[in-house]
Amino acid sequence: MDKKVKLIVGLGNPGMRYEHTKHNIGFRVIDALYEEFCRHASAPKNQKRPTHTSICKSLVMQTTRHEIPIILAKPMTYMNNSGTAVAALVQRFEIALPELCVVYDDVHLDIGVLRMRRKGSDGGQKGMKSIIHHLGTTEFPRLRIGIGEPVGNLVDYVLTDFSEDEEIEISHTIHRAVDAIETFIKDDILTAMNQFNRR
Repeated sequence: MDKKVKLIVGLGNPGMRYEHTKHNIGFRVIDALYEEFCRHASAPKNQKRPTHTSICKSLVMQTTRHEIPIILAKPMTYMNNSGTAVAALVQRFEIALPELCVVYDDVHLDIGVLRMRRKGSDGGQKGMKSIIHHLGTTEFPRLRIGIGEPVGNLVDYVLTDFSEDEEIEISHTIHRAVDAIETFIKDDILTAMNQFNRR
């Protein structure tokens, strides 16, 4: 089994003001992964519950899953400067880029749609643009989560909360995103793509 450290980064903006906005879906997936991993980590008596620490301008949790070292991270730099934090984490923990997965919102996908990819452009997403700039490559895995086409101004749209109906849909999507990341960790990116790149 490949024991290389996996770095899972969710994009968003820090602070209560942005907590439930569409732009923070990456943060919410990391939180869901954290809770899922804590449930498993707290079961064996010889394992401690994972805790958050502040590293490289990010909120970080280190644990293991499927006997693989895992780092979960939420950059605290605000979305548009995510690349500074991600590049620092990659360097600090000596992460091979195929073991990095960035989770973020995508206005080009309908709400509830997941797309796992091995590489690609930023698609107009400012956080991904920053990460690609600071890493100097587009060749790293990512999980795009659809938040639907903008209604009106793009910035205003991504910084609004989901409607009640949308929130029901997105809650299911977050669970599926957790499963997709687990598959990426346990198996590989191609398996995750085959299983989750559909509604």
